Amino acid sequence: MFAVLKTGGKQYRVQSGDILRVEKLAADAGEKVQFNEVLMLGGDKTVVGAPLVDGAAVQAEVVDQIKGEKVIHFVKRRRKHSSKRTKGHRQKLTLVKITEILASGADKSGIKAAIGAGSAPAAAAAPAAKAAPKKAAAPKADAPAAADDLTAITGVGPAAAKKLADAGITSFAQLAAVDVDTFDAVKVKPEWVAQAKDLAK
Repeated sequence: MFAVLKTGGKQYRVQSGDILRVEKLAADAGEKVQFNEVLMLGGDKTVVGAPLVDGAAVQAEVVDQIKGEKVIHFVKRRRKHSSKRTKGHRQKLTLVKITEILASGADKSGIKAAIGAGSAPAAAAAPAAKAAPKKAAAPKADAPAAADDLTAITGVGPAAAKKLADAGITSFAQLAAVDVDTFDAVKVKPEWVAQAKDLAK
């Protein structure tokens, strides 16, 4: 029996006893891990997932944390402004030995899922974020019960509505009660007050 699993953005065809080099996993040598992203099972009966096979998993034991072959990245700019740059890189890998292929019952095995080393903190933080639902913001005590859309008045744009709100005027009734001559926080036009009186009714 064989399986096609996906880990680290790559796909591998494995069977029991295979030794595999995969992208670095967050696990120590001797630890057992389980690959839950199984794309296909083969053998007596072939099962192809859509995209994954439900309940299927591949169990493996971590043999060692290793590094891949050195890759040299060489850059050269020729002629007048010539320069050279050499960089080397060795990819961090995990050596695993496939121990078992499960066609079903992956969720009941009790073995931790194989998680990439870079995504381990994010994966741990995700359940915590889901567990704590956002609390609804409590209404402010000094906020008015009902605020009207002052931009419905001809000549009052978003900027003027914001200035009126900063001055404490958020409803048509409040604007209708404004004395144009004495109110100096915002330059209020007489036609705004007239329209506010009609809309407040």
